Amino acid sequence: MTPRRARQEDLAEIVAIYNSTVASGQSTADLQPVRIEQRQAWFDAHRQPHRPIYVWRDNQQNMVAWASFSDYYPREAYRISAEISIYIHESHRGRGLGREILAFMLALAPDLGIRNVLAGIFAHNAASLHLFERFGFETWGRLPAVCEMPKRTADVLILGKALTDHSHIRGFL
Repeated sequence: MTPRRARQEDLAEIVAIYNSTVASGQSTADLQPVRIEQRQAWFDAHRQPHRPIYVWRDNQQNMVAWASFSDYYPREAYRISAEISIYIHESHRGRGLGREILAFMLALAPDLGIRNVLAGIFAHNAASLHLFERFGFETWGRLPAVCEMPKRTADVLILGKALTDHSHIRGFL
């Protein structure tokens, strides 16, 4: 599977994959499926070159996953930091595709001007935590009990990875 930049005609499938995660409460704080038109502004914000959405399709051209970089915070000084999101179709989870996608996105990040990649992950999402930790992400923060889900109150961990070593200038900052 070769990734490519998302196009407008991909939005319905992006939303479908996203919505497939709502019921489990593992990957999103949305409690109800979202509509395509609700995600249009989000999609449009990713048309800028440095905050892309990529899609992965199988041999039959069915979308099996998507990933994006989003602004961590919408102020200019934060432009070096981006939040990563990865969503995989339920029929393709647990097959190593997450590793492939994360590796691709991390390799892409420096060319987008991204020096820090952050991921907001529920503390109860062991699979995602394991994936990101395998790639050297560390816990940069914990937001205790910030989400009230139908079956639990959830903590969110902020995992982060610096993509360049700035240790030689830390004393000067």
